[in-house]
Amino acid sequence: MAARVGAKVAPTPNPSNHSTQPYTTHIMKQIFILLPLLALTLVGCNPTPQNNEPMNNEVINAIMARRSIRQYHATPVARDTMMQIMTCGINAANGQNKQSWEVRIIDNPATMQQVQDLMVTGNPALQPDMVRGCMRGAPVMTFIARDLGYDFSAYDCGLLAGNMMLAAQSLGVGSICLGSPVRFINDAQNSAEILALLGFSDNYELCLCVGFGYANEAPAAKPRDINKVQFID
Repeated sequence: MAARVGAKVAPTPNPSNHSTQPYTTHIMKQIFILLPLLALTLVGCNPTPQNNEPMNNEVINAIMARRSIRQYHATPVARDTMMQIMTCGINAANGQNKQSWEVRIIDNPATMQQVQDLMVTGNPALQPDMVRGCMRGAPVMTFIARDLGYDFSAYDCGLLAGNMMLAAQSLGVGSICLGSPVRFINDAQNSAEILALLGFSDNYELCLCVGFGYANEAPAAKPRDINKVQFID
């Protein structure tokens, strides 16, 4: 039916008219509500970085970045730095706070050479280069002994060494945990002479060595098998 002449015609809605604002405001509120929920969903799906990606946690970054270093610069590690490393080491968890370890540090090249010479002399059946090379050229070597009077002391020494290596990593110092020097010293024909030089207390046995220095290599991470870790329900 045609509109009568003179009748009022309803105005055509204008998209820019202020009457649309309540609807737009409603939509914006919904978006602001959904965005945090979406963020939480994404975090829940991927709570930790994969493939050793860095995260904003210095301790975890140090753990994931640490590598065993077998090539070092000749630059010595300052004793102040080594004391920081050792302070972290002795704050490791240990049974009944017995601190069932002793540590001797050699950073003097002449003393290091003396120990290596004694190791070569005491292992005549072994190739001298293999014996000398067992310390991997680390300019600082720590010798860790365990208290034979405490049956968990070997574990304590392992925890000590772990703290030392992670502290070193956080300070830009490379490290390597070694068993060969222990064998070449404890099994040497002149073992008593070498151990006397290291000066451990009675009833302590050399069980671990850790070398420190500034890395001259950047080895890639080796695969780790997370399937060896299982939850028991």
